[in-house]
Amino acid sequence: MLIDTHCHLDAPEFDRDREQVMARARAAGVQSIVVPSVAVFDFQTARETALAAPGGVYALGIHPLFTPGAGVTDLQALEREIQLRLPDPRLVALGEIGLDYFVPELKTDEASRHQEFLFDAQLGLAQRYGLPVLLHVRRSQDRVLKYLRQYPAVGGIAHAFNGSEQQAQMFVRQGYALGFGGAMTFGRAKQIRRLAQALSLADMVLETDAPDLAPSWLVEPGTALASVRNEPAQVYGVADSLAQLRGLNVADVIAQTGAAARRVLPRLDAFLSSQGQ
Repeated sequence: MLIDTHCHLDAPEFDRDREQVMARARAAGVQSIVVPSVAVFDFQTARETALAAPGGVYALGIHPLFTPGAGVTDLQALEREIQLRLPDPRLVALGEIGLDYFVPELKTDEASRHQEFLFDAQLGLAQRYGLPVLLHVRRSQDRVLKYLRQYPAVGGIAHAFNGSEQQAQMFVRQGYALGFGGAMTFGRAKQIRRLAQALSLADMVLETDAPDLAPSWLVEPGTALASVRNEPAQVYGVADSLAQLRGLNVADVIAQTGAAARRVLPRLDAFLSSQGQ
């Protein structure tokens, strides 16, 4: 099953043509899209967007880039929303959450402590309510792993993974699948491509992170990557690129990564099964 396990379909970049974007995803064979929220302000938007998407499901959480403006009241709002939506079969995870040590403003001592406080608190909510998590892990693999070890019952997906093979295996042992998307399609991304060849497909899932992280074929020479809009239909090309890297049939890659997504997101599996998929 072709699943885009990480797509910000609720982002304003899609406001002008979201229906056409979803139609192109359906035409490309995308059978499910996971829409993570990023802060309290978009909990409702992420959910409503997922309801309209092909096999759409959603996650609730506070993204590390939004931690400077978030606090205890946001955590309380998140818990209330989880309690309200837990009966909804389309709520499949807590996320996007994690740590980011790439953005300069988040690397100061105060900002670092604050995002770690919110990350730890959200992992606690995930454990309390039996939800897997969608992890943002940017220049923070070892620090994220430190926190994950304190919550061994919580699994999920390490989205847009870009660590070492040793770190990847540590995430896998903690019960996480690793997300691969557009970055893997660039020849210069040698570490990601090596990792994509070395890992078991049973521990890999596909994603776009749309509207961000466009694949190589959408980026014209001399064009800034950040200026190119990605969309969920491109997850088929990601699957094909992974198949070529590994010398496999694309159908096998789609089947195995889809099974991995359903394994690490049990509520996604239950929802899709209820839909006869």
